[in-house]
Amino acid sequence: MAFLASTKRVMPDIATGLRFAAAPTFALMAVLNAMARDGRSDAICSAMPAGAPLSSMTVMYLLMSAFHLVPWLKRISGGVGR
Repeated sequence: MAFLASTKRVMPDIATGLRFAAAPTFALMAVLNAMARDGRSDAICSAMPAGAPLSSMTVMYLLMSAFHLVPWLKRISGGVGR
């Protein structure tokens, strides 16, 4: 009963904002992670050599950014995401 329909659109507006904020945030995290490679991070869980520009975390952030592009693509195409 916590999610009753009401006239207020506060939560859907926040959810819409978060959907649109996800892709640029993950893209920025990927760029920052690729630039800040000092050879120490990901030393335990990465099979990549130290100092490689595309570490496993950078690839993960790029993939997450790609998966969260759906709301942007819907808005660009004029779909429901408006």
